[in-house]
Amino acid sequence: MIAANRTRCATLRQRARTRRATAKIRREGVATLATHAVAAGLSIKEAASVAGSLRDKVSKAGVVGITGRTFRKGASRPCTRYTPADVAALVAYYRPRKPAYRLAAAKLALAA
Repeated sequence: MIAANRTRCATLRQRARTRRATAKIRREGVATLATHAVAAGLSIKEAASVAGSLRDKVSKAGVVGITGRTFRKGASRPCTRYTPADVAALVAYYRPRKPAYRLAAAKLALAA
């Protein structure tokens, strides 16, 4: 595959992923921390990292999410979903170093 086409396809995949995550949050009102991070424009790997960091701040911020179940690969797993306002409260305690994470944190704070 031509490199320019590969770049274009990757950009379209990322844009579609971001739009799907944003639509899910708008439709349901709650989502996991990783979904909020993807909606802020991060890749899947970066979103998982940010979600883990935000998960550490839950007790400090006093935020209680909505417990639920997620289904993947034929198995049911527990998960916690948060509203955009809850995520904004978590971001107040989040101090990222990487510039991409700082930009995502600002977007997450503004999403509320």
